[in-house]
Amino acid sequence: MDAPTQAPLLSVLIPVYNEIATLDKLLARVRAVPIDKEIVVVDDGSTDGTRERLRELAAENDPRLRVFFHEHNRGKSAALRTAIAQARGRISIVQDADLEYDPAEFPKVVKPIVEGKADVVYGSRFLGAERRVLLFWHTVGNRLLTLFSNMFTNLNLTDMETCYKAFRTELLQSIPLSSERFGFEAEVTVKVSQRGCRVYEVPISYHGREYWEGKKIGWRDGVQALWLILRHSMASDDPGLTTLRRVDSLQRYNGFLWSKMRPHVSGRVLEIGSGTGGISRNLLGAKRLVVTDTRADYRDMLARMFSNYEHVAVRPLTLGEPAPELAGERFDTVVCANVLEHVEDDVAALRQIHDLLAPGGRLVLVVPMLRALYGEMDRAIHHHRRYERAEIEEKLAKAGFALEEFAALNALGIPGWWLNSVVLRRRAVPGLQARLNDWLVPWVRFEQRLGLRVGMSMLAVARRADDSVNGA
Repeated sequence: MDAPTQAPLLSVLIPVYNEIATLDKLLARVRAVPIDKEIVVVDDGSTDGTRERLRELAAENDPRLRVFFHEHNRGKSAALRTAIAQARGRISIVQDADLEYDPAEFPKVVKPIVEGKADVVYGSRFLGAERRVLLFWHTVGNRLLTLFSNMFTNLNLTDMETCYKAFRTELLQSIPLSSERFGFEAEVTVKVSQRGCRVYEVPISYHGREYWEGKKIGWRDGVQALWLILRHSMASDDPGLTTLRRVDSLQRYNGFLWSKMRPHVSGRVLEIGSGTGGISRNLLGAKRLVVTDTRADYRDMLARMFSNYEHVAVRPLTLGEPAPELAGERFDTVVCANVLEHVEDDVAALRQIHDLLAPGGRLVLVVPMLRALYGEMDRAIHHHRRYERAEIEEKLAKAGFALEEFAALNALGIPGWWLNSVVLRRRAVPGLQARLNDWLVPWVRFEQRLGLRVGMSMLAVARRADDSVNGA
C-alpha cells in the first residue's frame, strides 16, 4: 500500500491475540471516531480465526487500516513494538482489542498533546469516570503496581497499568523498548519519566471483562511488572542520559559549580551542550539565552522546560560543524560545561566558539581533568579525553583566547571515579557515588581555599583576546 502524502494526526496501535469475538466490533468503533487517523493492527500469532479475519479486512483496501502479522505468539509488548515502528501519525495511542476501553474517548485522551501541553497522556480508570464494578483484587493489584512505579519514577499517576496511553509518536519511537508479554506499561512509564516528559492524566470510562470473557493478564504479569520497574529504574539503556540525570540531581554540587561560574556570566549568553538543563536553569537572568544540544530529544526537553521564557531560544549545535541557526549572532558569554571532551578536534571547536563571541567576550569552560582517570565511564559517554592544565591553556591560546582564571574542582572525587571507571569498568556514575559528591560539597568548597592543583574537573575562564584567531 502506498504511503499517504500527509501524515495523519493519530496512529491507533492495536495488538491482537485471539480476539475473533470482539475484533469487528472494536474496529467499527475505532473507524467511527471523527478524527484523522490510521489503524495499525498487529496480530500476535492468533489461532482462533483472528488472523484470517484480518487478512479479509486488509483485502478491502481501507487506506486507514494497516495490518501486520507475527508468525508466533510473542506477547503484547512485542506486538506493540512492531506497531510503534510502523506508526506514521503525529500522535500514537494504544488500543486493546477487548472492548474494555471506548475509542470514542480518543479526542479527550489526545487533547493535552494536541494543545501542546503534554508529551504523554495516560487515561486513568480511577479518576472518577464511569466504570464497571468487578474484580476487587485485580484493582488492588493495579493500585499497588502504580504505587510501586510512582516510588521509582517520582510521578503521581493513579493508573500506570491503563491501556490508554497516548504519546507524541516521535518521542515514542525514540524510546528503546524490550519487554515481552504485558511489560510495556511498566517499562514505558519508567523511560518516559527518565526523559523528563510532560505527563498528563485524564479520566476515562472502563468496561472491564472477566477471565471467562478472555481477559489474559494475571498475577504472574504483575510480578513481572514489579521486576521491570526495578530493573529499568536501576539500569538505563542510555548511559549518557542516566549520568546527566544523576548529575542534575546534585543540588549542592551544582550550586557550588554555579557559584564558581556566576561572576563570569553576563549579557547575551550561549550555552553549548545544555543536555537536560542542569546549568541552563541558572542562566535565566541573561539578557538573551540560547541553549543548544546535538540531540533532538534533549532539545525537546529544553523547549518544554523553557516554554514560558520569551528570551530563551533552543537551537541545534554541534561543535565542529556549521551552525546556520546561529548565523549573525554574537554573545558576551559562552558557557561550555563538560562538552569539549566530546569533540575530536577540540582546537577547531574552540576557534568556532571564539567566532561566536563578541569582542572581549568570555568563555566559561568546564572539562574533566587528569588523563589517568580516563576509563569506561568516559568511553560510555563518548569522551575523547580528559585534560591537564597545560594542555587546555595551550589549546585556548591557539584558538585566540587568554586564560583569566583556573580552578581544579573536586579532588575528593578522584578515588571514586578511578575505582568505578578504570578498575571496575562501570559505564554510568553509580547513584551512591553521585550522592556522595553532593554530601561532601562543604569539603569541595574548602578545597578551593587550599588551592589544590588537581581535581576531577577544571574550570577555565578565558577572554577572547582580539578579533583574529592565532595560528595553530
